[in-house]
Amino acid sequence: MKKLWAPWRLEGILESMGKECIFCGLPRQNNDEENFIIWRGELTFVMLNRFPYNNGHLMVAPFRHEPDIEGLTDEEWLEMFRATTTSLGALKEALGPDGFNVGINVGSSAGAGFPGHVHVHIVPRWTGDTSFMPILADTKVLSESLADNYRRLRPFFSPPARSSES
Repeated sequence: MKKLWAPWRLEGILESMGKECIFCGLPRQNNDEENFIIWRGELTFVMLNRFPYNNGHLMVAPFRHEPDIEGLTDEEWLEMFRATTTSLGALKEALGPDGFNVGINVGSSAGAGFPGHVHVHIVPRWTGDTSFMPILADTKVLSESLADNYRRLRPFFSPPARSSES
């Protein structure tokens, strides 16, 4: 049996416990660049994950606080997956990954760090992107800062992210 081992993500999980939902609170701050919100639609938005598995790890979420995909409206569902498709294209063009992991964790036992707000994870993958560093040194090597990653990806999203809440 193979195991996914990502101890660096514990910081993000512990940081989120007992705090406001990031998918509700960060868009209300209207500070998209600082919060790494890369695109806003009418019903959904795309943001960089602050505790990524790899560079370019994006999350797509509805503005409305909804725990399950079954509770999404048809309009939210459609915009969320159009944003997912757009994100895949942007990541392909900007970063040139060899593949992707795309998924939705529903409920905390499934790995959802914010189980009360459904969101899609898009993780770019490169052949050989797992190394000995997380195992031996408890360290994940990311080749680009989140701010640089944001600036690299931002031009691939159109229209530009709006600064006010939808």
